[in-house]
Amino acid sequence: MKQKNTGMKSQSFLKGAMVLGASMVIVRLMGMVYKILLSAMYGGVGTGLFNSAYALYNPLFTLSTAGFPIAISRTVSESITRKRYRDVRQIHKLAVPIFVVAGLVCFLIMVVGSFIYVNVINAPNAIFGLLCLSPTIFFGCLLSIYRGCFEGMRNMTPTAISEIIEAACKLFLGYTASFLTMKFCMNQYYSSGYVLGIQCSNETEANAAAVPVAIGAAITGISLGSLFAFLFLFIKYKRNGDGITAEQLRNAPPPRSNGFIIRTLIRTAIPIGLSSIVMSLADMVDSTLVSRRIYEIMQTNPDALLNVYGSLVPDDIIYSGETHIYLYGCYGMALTLMMLVTAVTQVFGTTALPSVTASWAGGDKAKLKQSIETVLRVTVLVTIPSGIGMSVLSEPLLSLIYSSPSVANEVEIGSKVLAVMGVSVIFIATSTPICSMLQAVGRMDVPLKLFVIGMVIKIVVNYILVGIPEINIQGANVGSIVCYGFVTIAALFVLCRETKIIPDFVSILVKPLAAAAVCGAAAYFSEMLYDFVMVQKAATLCAVLTAVIVYIAVLFLIKGIKREDILQLPKGNKIVKILEKKKLLR
Repeated sequence: MKQKNTGMKSQSFLKGAMVLGASMVIVRLMGMVYKILLSAMYGGVGTGLFNSAYALYNPLFTLSTAGFPIAISRTVSESITRKRYRDVRQIHKLAVPIFVVAGLVCFLIMVVGSFIYVNVINAPNAIFGLLCLSPTIFFGCLLSIYRGCFEGMRNMTPTAISEIIEAACKLFLGYTASFLTMKFCMNQYYSSGYVLGIQCSNETEANAAAVPVAIGAAITGISLGSLFAFLFLFIKYKRNGDGITAEQLRNAPPPRSNGFIIRTLIRTAIPIGLSSIVMSLADMVDSTLVSRRIYEIMQTNPDALLNVYGSLVPDDIIYSGETHIYLYGCYGMALTLMMLVTAVTQVFGTTALPSVTASWAGGDKAKLKQSIETVLRVTVLVTIPSGIGMSVLSEPLLSLIYSSPSVANEVEIGSKVLAVMGVSVIFIATSTPICSMLQAVGRMDVPLKLFVIGMVIKIVVNYILVGIPEINIQGANVGSIVCYGFVTIAALFVLCRETKIIPDFVSILVKPLAAAAVCGAAAYFSEMLYDFVMVQKAATLCAVLTAVIVYIAVLFLIKGIKREDILQLPKGNKIVKILEKKKLLR
């Protein structure tokens, strides 16, 4: 297939962030609908089995890619800035065999490791989900090649489209497969008294036997989504190329040797990859630890734990020995909302890396300062009000999302988790873009060191607090606050020291914090007011809308948004002129 090069499509930080951000909103909404449907069908235990599959998958996927997507993005961006266009082509060529081998090896490790992991977490039924998720590692590695190249060229559109394809397949194919599998299993029980060869004496037992298989079918949609997303990017790259013109190639210097490029990629990827691996492994240990500590409490002091929840944990869950999976599932329901915020700031990190790399490589300190301040300000403008909003509206928000009466108990438990999680999400979501900027300025080693320290702290805090029956799963939230609070503050300090740039913290932190405090108060009191005049779902939506309007109004009132930020938006000049006429911009 012949490539059609029509010139490189480069996007500014905010334009790239808007493209990825818009796709991420669509992706997360689809993901939320997907999890809502699964939770309504399978409850806390099903959610726990679903999340358990990801606990093993995440570190293995991170190991298989090992920082190379970010290394590709950074190296491509730097090569383009220095007009070394032949190097860009060579980077892509060399990345293909690396990712194919890594993907195959980690796919096999996950298949074998799944049988060990289910015994470690005392959840043998999680095996179906783990095996069905394992192909996603291989296809995800192939996706990383093309996403890294496109993102390095600051063209976020292909990544955005591929993510929507993934999410659509997960939602429609995954849910359909799960629904049909569950229907088949229950029909089998009604006709024969057996479910997949297992004799069941009542409908509750039949449902318990069918849920793990149905969860595996649901996860199959995720693997298919990664396959179709890869095919889209592969075909797009083959048809349209990388945007480098023939003239640019003629004028570019000869490509550096394969050995030099591989060494550059490895030097960049190793510290980045190790940082991600440490995070993923620590998260896996963390989630395993939470399940095991709750399991241990149920063996030694079950009354103390169950007294915390009263009748919210169903008797059949207690008698079946799945309380630890059930509570972890409730924790996972709260995570669904938190991941909306972290996904948005992950977008900021992805788009910030090539933008800050270009400013750093070009030696333009004024532009570098502007880039860093823009990333920090936009990040904080999202994270602080989101975290405060989740805390003050935890129960109404979770009830809005998981509205099925069948998960009312899970929602009540999850809402208490979300109230504390709202604080942790501020630090978790803010740390990602800051660490991306450190990687952009060549300090790939710093996030690794900080995350190692942070995750050790988190594991210790979690082990101690989760083991206290009165605290249990809330201990994981406290561990996250301590861990990511340390990482965020330390990473920002090192970024300022390395770049010798002191951002305008009044604009970046003080003003958004003041506006977010007013926003949180507006959300809390307006929700109470609307509850008197309308049903809860409508009251919650109106409260969120009121809070957003109040937040934006306060930001403009205190000059919390800068002119240069808006100029990077599509039609930015026109928007600025309108706002300046109304004296809303300084």
